[in-house]
Amino acid sequence: MEIAIELSGILLGVLARTLAPYLRKLREGKIKKFRKGHLLSSLAGFILATIITLLIFPKFPAVMEGIGVEAYIKLFSLAFGFGFGWNAIVAECAKWSGAFKE
Repeated sequence: MEIAIELSGILLGVLARTLAPYLRKLREGKIKKFRKGHLLSSLAGFILATIITLLIFPKFPAVMEGIGVEAYIKLFSLAFGFGFGWNAIVAECAKWSGAFKE
């Protein structure tokens, strides 16, 4: 059960960080309609998120603290933040290296 919570927290954190720029552009009006390219980008983002999750999972320092549901919520929140942060680092390094073109 703990491993499932850790993996889902990391994966959802990575996916949230991957989806955040799209949602920001959508809110700002830079994206007018959904195109097929967005679907391909989403699929690539999910694949990348899965790879990043599997790469960083062994480095996740999981410690169950608390009792019952509280412990699981703390573990999920920690895993979510861990995944979000690592993906932010990967995305920023890719931008600095020029891997993605605007």
